[in-house]
Amino acid sequence: MIRSFISRLGRWQSVLGLALVFILAVIFSPHAHDGSIIFLAPGNLTDILRQQSEIGIMALAMTLVIISGGIDLSVGSVLAFSASLVAMLLVRWQPGLPETAQIGLAIVATVGLCTFLGVINGSIIHRLRIQPFIMTLAAMIGVRGLARWMTQNNNIDFGFGHDISADFASIFSNKFLVIGLWGAAAVIFYLLLERTVFGRYVRAIGENEKAAIYTGLPIAMVKVTVYALCGLAAGLAGVIHAARSYQGNPNDGVAYELDAIAAVVIGGTSLAGGKGSIFGTIVGTLIMGILTNLLRLCLIDANMELIIKAVIIIVAVWLQLERKARS
Repeated sequence: MIRSFISRLGRWQSVLGLALVFILAVIFSPHAHDGSIIFLAPGNLTDILRQQSEIGIMALAMTLVIISGGIDLSVGSVLAFSASLVAMLLVRWQPGLPETAQIGLAIVATVGLCTFLGVINGSIIHRLRIQPFIMTLAAMIGVRGLARWMTQNNNIDFGFGHDISADFASIFSNKFLVIGLWGAAAVIFYLLLERTVFGRYVRAIGENEKAAIYTGLPIAMVKVTVYALCGLAAGLAGVIHAARSYQGNPNDGVAYELDAIAAVVIGGTSLAGGKGSIFGTIVGTLIMGILTNLLRLCLIDANMELIIKAVIIIVAVWLQLERKARS
């Protein structure tokens, strides 16, 4: 009975972690002049969701990649490439189209190219049998260089006048639109993983790729697709990032891939592949967001913030290993 209880507790460890972090945030949050808890202010809570939206969107796709037995270290660089490209298209491209059409085409072209970068990752990993860590590490370096070369290593500022780029920034930096995009992406990825044959293929390949090959599963299609989705998600996050920061900066997105992976791992997805959930990833993303918000409200040093996050990641992985050992 005790072992069964521990096993059930392990399945909900990410939710329990979220509840614990939320309670700690309420307890240690500074208070406003009127005595109210700053952390619980509606504006602060929605700010957490908006601030985590970019990492959250990338983490959803990263979940599929990790469940399939892979990893993608290039998403931070792809985000920077996306932000830089959409900024260039809005500022320097003059097609003479209606404003809505130009914004739409700029976003579609940007996200489409980022998706293609994901296709390249998946194709090379499958066809050349290169380890995902090595391939996506090379892509992280190469795409960052591509973004810097494309912009000549300069920021592309926009959105401060009354032109098309200002309208783009106004629309896609809207708090509730950004949160809504993350929510919509979460629903889509949940359905894809839990309610489709493709999702079952992803889990089967992550659990035992050799067995999946012998049973005739479409290994190439699944691998290319999960990395393409990762590129798509990073591209969408880059569009949001550009709108929120009012610039396309080829040097942005550094270590974003680590935050996305951390959210996935804290949410209970196994780095060994085969096990994980979109719900867990959302919980992991919220844990990271609430923790970051609390530390900043309390004016904790940024370096200490990184140390605390590192400890949380280690604990999350250790709990996974303990749960696996019990089962």
